[in-house]
Amino acid sequence: MPHAITWFQIPARDFERAKKFYETVCGFSLEPLLRQPTMEMWAFPADAGKGEVGGALVCGEGAVPSATGTTVFLNADPDIQAVLDRVEGAGGAVLVPKTAIEMNDAGYFAMIADTEGNTVGLHSQA
Repeated sequence: MPHAITWFQIPARDFERAKKFYETVCGFSLEPLLRQPTMEMWAFPADAGKGEVGGALVCGEGAVPSATGTTVFLNADPDIQAVLDRVEGAGGAVLVPKTAIEMNDAGYFAMIADTEGNTVGLHSQA
């Protein structure tokens, strides 16, 4: 069955601040995808050849951060708490702490606010 999600974009106002936040919190590096005078995109790690869903941090016209609307959940494996422990130090806020998902051993989720004003979800099995 195909994935319901094929791509996501997280908008940013201050690109360097947002890039530093996600790299610090998630513990990986974003890769340059597009660099133009009016738009910049840096990709989250994903292997499309393995069917992984990719996405990017986007700064430019039309990229407006929001605390409401669609929520993207980022993979926080192997332990969501380790990711949450880095959020405030990186300039964000924990909105919902590590919470068990009470169906089918689906793991845990949490909600954070990034440095740009977006609400982002986290998910892990532990």
